[in-house]
Amino acid sequence: MNSFISGLQRLHGMLEFLRPPSDHNVGPVRSRRRRGSASRRSRTAGSQRTDSARSRAPLDAYFQVSRTQPHLPSTSQDSETRNPVSEDLQVSSSSSSDSESSAEYEEVVVQAEDTRAVVSEEQGGTAAEQEVTCVGGGETLPKQSPQKTNPLLPSVSMDDEEGDTCTICFEHWTNAGDHRLSALRCGHLFGYKCISKWLKGQARKCPQCNKKAKHSDIVVLYARTLRALDTSEHELMKSSLLKEQMLRKQAELESAQCRLQLQVLTDECSKLHSRVQDLQKLVQHRDQISQSPSGSQARFLNCLPSIQNQRKYHFQKTFTVSPTGNCRIMTYCDALSCLVVSQPSPQASFLPGFGVKMLSTANMKSSQYVPMHGKQIRGLAFSSRSKGLLLSASLDSTVKLTSLETNTVVQTYNAGRPVWSCCWCLDESNHIYAGLVNGSILVYDLRNTSCHIQELVPQKARCPLVSLSYIPRAASAAFPYGGVLAGTLENASFWELKMGFSHWPHVLPMEPGGCVDFQTESSTRHCLVTYRPDKNHNTLRSVLMEMSYKLNDAGEPVCSCRPVQTFLGGPTCKLLTKSAIFQNPENDGSILVCTGDEASNSALLWDAGSGSLLQELQADQPVLDICPFEANHSSYLATLTEKMVHIYRWE
Repeated sequence: MNSFISGLQRLHGMLEFLRPPSDHNVGPVRSRRRRGSASRRSRTAGSQRTDSARSRAPLDAYFQVSRTQPHLPSTSQDSETRNPVSEDLQVSSSSSSDSESSAEYEEVVVQAEDTRAVVSEEQGGTAAEQEVTCVGGGETLPKQSPQKTNPLLPSVSMDDEEGDTCTICFEHWTNAGDHRLSALRCGHLFGYKCISKWLKGQARKCPQCNKKAKHSDIVVLYARTLRALDTSEHELMKSSLLKEQMLRKQAELESAQCRLQLQVLTDECSKLHSRVQDLQKLVQHRDQISQSPSGSQARFLNCLPSIQNQRKYHFQKTFTVSPTGNCRIMTYCDALSCLVVSQPSPQASFLPGFGVKMLSTANMKSSQYVPMHGKQIRGLAFSSRSKGLLLSASLDSTVKLTSLETNTVVQTYNAGRPVWSCCWCLDESNHIYAGLVNGSILVYDLRNTSCHIQELVPQKARCPLVSLSYIPRAASAAFPYGGVLAGTLENASFWELKMGFSHWPHVLPMEPGGCVDFQTESSTRHCLVTYRPDKNHNTLRSVLMEMSYKLNDAGEPVCSCRPVQTFLGGPTCKLLTKSAIFQNPENDGSILVCTGDEASNSALLWDAGSGSLLQELQADQPVLDICPFEANHSSYLATLTEKMVHIYRWE
């Protein structure tokens, strides 16, 4: 019977131990108090319970021992004080052993509960612990420490909260349902129900930007969350990078300009240095003459040409314009500091036709190709008034104006016949001349973009106009009139420009036939005529002529020309080559003449005053065109062959 009662006591103790705690014990307090809850209940309510509750004293004693507090042994007097009825209950040895085994099982359960309580303490934070103290009679009284409040979760920032709410109802939008995330064309975000109701009302505008909107503009966005990536620093660094790149390019440009100026100044310094040396030699010779007999003056005069002849054209550079050949003519633009050369298209299979290659004289490098005509170009001339405006004549029966600043054709005139030559009117900047294959001259006004305004019919044979050159009006007693000098394969005419832009023809007295080129020098009113070899002359001839006039019986001027000097060349002339007449780079008032010689594949430089040969500039092919120009405070001479351009510098 005693063993049965003891078993009931143990079973009741286990049920009391496994009973769930009350709801007000939360967090770590509940987990840590669970270990001794059964024993404390039995002790505090012992006086109010039945005899069956008194039999839980051994189990309570066990839980007191299993705590971390020091164990206080209980005496018989203590047991009498706690439970007076315990004297009547005799616990056998078998019940004691059963109690010990049950106590061991309960200790394992309590330890597991204690482990979970510790984990709960580490995760949820610290809470108030309730300590149990033993009183002398074995009774335990709970002692509560002040409870600490759990730290609050970090509050959501206002920016994130505003980014998740609808600006109409100020409620969070959803990723499903009637309040799902939606947007308008302007990009502002709302809940679908709110913006739909908003647009169905009177205000058909965006609630945020007031931009017009309609119900069909609503777009549902399938996104769980929206986060705007802050790229302000990235954009700031990007703008800083662009600014630095711009400053770097500007610095590189300034550096290149400084290097170019340094090179120009260095060349000028070397030129002045050589000039000073020449002057020093002249001073030394003058001192010697002043101290020597009068007969030595002749020796001084003889030494002057030798000193002056030290300056001549020296080879500078060669440009390969067209590897396939077919180059024809060139001219120089002082405003752009570039030499333009006619050539066929470098990509003839993709872009057939002809154009010009630009050669920069500032850095002596070739630049780009500009397409212009469908057939070969026969005439080129730059405007002296408009920067970079190039006039071109071609065998495709067109005359074109091309801006080399933008590399575009700005005006096209259809002449109806192949055009062999062209030039600008230097007295009227809005007029141009075009020489046709039949010998006629078409006059165009740039303000009239449709057709020509005049046609100058040839006075004699209708031959192709191989050359057109304009002589401007000048206050010169020798020849004050202005007009265009037209040279054909048979003869030459001077069309005098009258008042009202009318032209009066003057046929020049020249040898008939065999003319290949006409060039003029406007400041001295001279012209250069080149003749082919014929039965009376077995060599190429270049005749320098001076323009003159005389008055007839009616008092009208009759323009004419007279030969001044003749320059002989080689025995062959199969090509229509061009010559050049220009002032001496020394600026001493003398005239130089440069002609091409097919027999020797060279350009011959002559002194127009004495008729003596000054220099022979060798080339690998016949020289087709010659162009003198000034660049970087230096004088240059360019010779053109069928494939290449040779640059020579006067020094």
